[in-house]
Amino acid sequence: MLSSSEFQVIALSLQVAALGTLIGLPVALGIGWLLAKSSIRGKAVLDTLVSFPLVLPPVVTGFFLLWLMGREGPIGGILHDLFGVDVVFTWVAAALAAGLVSLPLMVRAIEVAMSGVDPRLETAARSLGAGPARTFFTVTVPLASRGIVAAAFLAFARGLGEFGATMVVAGNIPGETQTIPLLIFNRIQLGDDSSAIRLIVASLVLALVSLSVHQRLARRIAT
Repeated sequence: MLSSSEFQVIALSLQVAALGTLIGLPVALGIGWLLAKSSIRGKAVLDTLVSFPLVLPPVVTGFFLLWLMGREGPIGGILHDLFGVDVVFTWVAAALAAGLVSLPLMVRAIEVAMSGVDPRLETAARSLGAGPARTFFTVTVPLASRGIVAAAFLAFARGLGEFGATMVVAGNIPGETQTIPLLIFNRIQLGDDSSAIRLIVASLVLALVSLSVHQRLARRIAT
C-alpha cells in the first residue's frame, strides 16, 4: 500500500506531466503544422532541431534549461528582475523539463495527424475567405483533433518518466520537485526496495493508462 508521502509524489508527478504537456502543446502544434503543411525553407533544419531532445542525454537538456531559466539566464534573469520570480528548482522547472523532453514525440504525432488532413478542404476554406489562422483553427485542428489528443497523451506518458533533465534543472527536493522517477532513485539508493517496487508499479500503471488511451485514439485515426 502506498504511503501518504508516496501519493503526494504521484500527485506532483501528474501535475508536472500535465503542465509540461500543456506548455509543449502550442509549440508542437505550430511546429507540426510547419513540417506537415508549410513550404518554408529550412524545414530539414527545423526537423533536426526538434529531434535534439530525443538523441541528446537528458542532462544536456536540463543544463540548457538551467542556463536559460537561471537568474543569469536570458529568460530567468528577466523574470527575476521584473517579477522577482525564480523558476529553477521549482516544480514549474520540472514541468518545463518534461515538456521539452517530450516535445519531439508530440511534434511527430501531430505532424502525422495534420498530414492526414485533406488539403482540398483547407484550400476550400481559404477560397471562401478564411485566412491562414482561421483555416488552421477551424479546419486543420478539428480534423486532426484525435491525433492531437493522442499526441498529448503520449507526451504526458513521457513526461511522467522524465528523470535526467528534471534532476538538473529542478533538483530532487522532497515535497517540491521530487517526482516518481526521482523518488524511485532515492529509495534504491537508500536500499528501500519495497517502496521502490510500489512506486515502479504505480508508474507502470500510469504509463499503461496513458499509452492505452494513445493507442485507442491512434487506431481510430487509422480507421
